[in-house]
Amino acid sequence: MSTNRSNDSIDKKRRRLKAVLAILSLCFLFTAGFTCYEYLAGKQQALSQQNHAPIKPDINLEDDDKEAAYPFHGEPDPSGALSLLLLGTDQRSTETARTDTIMILRYHPEKQSLKLASIMRDTYVKIPGHGSNKINAAYALGGPELLRKTIAQNFDIPLEHYATVDFNGFSHIADTIAPDGLEVTIENDLNYQSEGGDTVIDLNKGIQRLDGEELLAYTRFRSDSEGDFGRVERQQEVLTLLKEQLLSIESLWKVPRLLGSIQPYVDTDAGSGMYMEAAKDYFLHPPEKLETIRIPTKDNVWNERKPYPIGLVLNHEENKTREDLKKFLYDQEE
Repeated sequence: MSTNRSNDSIDKKRRRLKAVLAILSLCFLFTAGFTCYEYLAGKQQALSQQNHAPIKPDINLEDDDKEAAYPFHGEPDPSGALSLLLLGTDQRSTETARTDTIMILRYHPEKQSLKLASIMRDTYVKIPGHGSNKINAAYALGGPELLRKTIAQNFDIPLEHYATVDFNGFSHIADTIAPDGLEVTIENDLNYQSEGGDTVIDLNKGIQRLDGEELLAYTRFRSDSEGDFGRVERQQEVLTLLKEQLLSIESLWKVPRLLGSIQPYVDTDAGSGMYMEAAKDYFLHPPEKLETIRIPTKDNVWNERKPYPIGLVLNHEENKTREDLKKFLYDQEE
């Protein structure tokens, strides 16, 4: 009798285990299917809204003055963090892309550290094999790889991957993360119209809820006394707001669609698997805040005019700039 009871108990445990495994399998299949569907849906939606040529560097030099190919030879971060060269490009109609935004994004999941360093595009640096020039000239001369080399030589910062984001895609990505817009406090009226009328910015002072296109205009405006300095501050402000929105509970299910939405607007050396893994780490180890810095810092920068065709640059004391950037990125992790 006791043997039968024992067998019945074992059978019940097996049935429960099978039931649990079946439920877990269904959950896994549902999650995988949902993730795949949302990723592809986001990608398809982004592709249907694209109306421009693929991203490419702004090459305006003679063929024998530019590097023929741009294979990216990224270097892993010594502490295992994800180090990303993040570039923002502007492409109008059939023109080639220009990089107006240069950032270093460094994310360390285990230390819950998320840092963003914006490098002013007119910063005067040494470009390997091309003398001294504004840092954004490195992209025009040799794409992301030459820009990576330039940052490594001048600032001693290794970068593992790069991502070039089209400005047109930024508004779509922002709308995906924050479909109801983001609340922004605009300090002054921002009004600008380009000579050809292609770009119009008209934002009023005060607390405003901005959609993707308006956020793009907000981050691109530089026609005031602050110039590029103010633009970099607004870019960092908006990225901080997007980071906070992304960590909200209702945004969790948007991640696969977001990754799909990003892909058509991003040129990168990293595969989608790397971004999926980074997204998983981001939600498992969410950073408390996005720390930012602008390079060169305010106490170490001055305007200086260089001979044609370089023109007006932001000059700085190189050793201090290197120390400022390395201290910001690494010191709190030692």
